[in-house]
Amino acid sequence: MGPLHGIKVLDLSQIVSGPMAAAWLADQGADCIKLESPTGDPVRQFGARKGDMSAIFVAVNRGKRGETLDLKDPADHPRFEELVRWADVLVENFRPGTMDKLGWGWDRCGTLNPRLIWCSITGFGPDGPYSALRAYDPVVQAASGLSAIQADTDGTPRLVGSLICDKVTALTAAQAITAALFHRERTGEAQRVEVAMLDAAVAFNWVEGMYNHAFVDPADPQPDYAALGRLWPAKDGHVALSALQDIEFEALRAALGRPESLADPELDTAAGRFANLPRWFAAMAAEVGSRTCAELMAGFTAAGAVGCVVNSREAVIGDPQVVHNMCLATVDQAGCGPVRVARHPIRFSATPARPPGPAPGLSRPVNG
Repeated sequence: MGPLHGIKVLDLSQIVSGPMAAAWLADQGADCIKLESPTGDPVRQFGARKGDMSAIFVAVNRGKRGETLDLKDPADHPRFEELVRWADVLVENFRPGTMDKLGWGWDRCGTLNPRLIWCSITGFGPDGPYSALRAYDPVVQAASGLSAIQADTDGTPRLVGSLICDKVTALTAAQAITAALFHRERTGEAQRVEVAMLDAAVAFNWVEGMYNHAFVDPADPQPDYAALGRLWPAKDGHVALSALQDIEFEALRAALGRPESLADPELDTAAGRFANLPRWFAAMAAEVGSRTCAELMAGFTAAGAVGCVVNSREAVIGDPQVVHNMCLATVDQAGCGPVRVARHPIRFSATPARPPGPAPGLSRPVNG
């Protein structure tokens, strides 16, 4: 049984941010009901799919039970009241005010269930100049500065090729929900938890992406962190590597056989490497480009350097460390056959997370 065994979650959310948050709670033992409208979560139709079951839907709704209700239909209201009273946690990610317009806002649901933790996920927050905007991941990447730090050398901003804002919001929301549950356990007090995608993305991006903008008074500027990261062409692919600390640069030199081109004393310190980036990068590019990925990986692992081969999507599945860690699991999804999903990444020594189960189909009411 996982650490959240006995916690009941009512998941009204759609797409990725809310469903992924609820899926993490389900992985950790919570009993989660995915509540969908009769037309279903739109992400069922997005990406690789079989029938009304997409790979994304399975990934963020694994291990949940399913039910279909129409909150606009009075005939379904008694059942929804039952579910609100049943739940410890309600998750929704509609635009601000939508649940109130439906007649099921925080005030009403909190009256029905005074112990309810209500988690509301929005794009830009419940109010303010952007609150009415529809928010998807690229929009939040743009507003938060994430796309700016992906800029090309000519300054053209780029998007991260992943739903990074959706997913960091999901993890932020899952942590916030468990914190609220902990507070309720200690005090008996329920509360509403507001998580804006913009807020989560700015906090996520700030650490290194904005370090040249952190000090209010003038400070010594440094190369943007993004300028220090790149992928290095090898003979038969690419590798990633890093040497921010001096001990890491020494390990990297050892991994490459201590070539003369990297023996320059000016490169011995981080300050020297940052001051001589073009020369350092040129020498490194020549050394890496003369070796195969297998040769480089052998050197990295032998020397304990910071480096790894760039895996293709297909190669991730068979990567030796991914296989060793059992990062992936296979679920038997009704109507689809076996589907690969990511195993819950946290290992609890006393309360192991549940193995992932299938995602729910569209169905009528289940017993609460």
